[in-house]
Amino acid sequence: MKFKDETLKSNTEFSLPFVQGMADRMAVSNAKYGDVTDAAVKKLDPLANLQVRLQKYRDTGNTEWLMDVGNCAMIEFMFPQHPNAHFRATSAAESPGRSLRETGELTAVANTHEEENRRRGAGIGVYKRGGD
Repeated sequence: MKFKDETLKSNTEFSLPFVQGMADRMAVSNAKYGDVTDAAVKKLDPLANLQVRLQKYRDTGNTEWLMDVGNCAMIEFMFPQHPNAHFRATSAAESPGRSLRETGELTAVANTHEEENRRRGAGIGVYKRGGD
């Protein structure tokens, strides 16, 4: 797989093993259950299945469940059940942010102080701590 943006390196910013695991599980599912098109349109609730598998990961720590979560999201993307499903690229201002592990706070703060200074257009050293 080639990336358009060189910042997306396969070993740090994107997981090819994760995506391969998703593909492998879709292939097994196809052999066991048939085409996803038939099931997604007639039988499955991808979002409910996603939530169940995310809880399985939270309960067990088994990362295989995360591959299933990805597949459920992909199936919803391919065959949307949401009555208002659409795609519209959103701006950073519309993002809910990322939840911090320590506080649970949603934030848009960069991963490092240097990146946060650059993100905010400030000179080096203006922001000393995350969230300043």
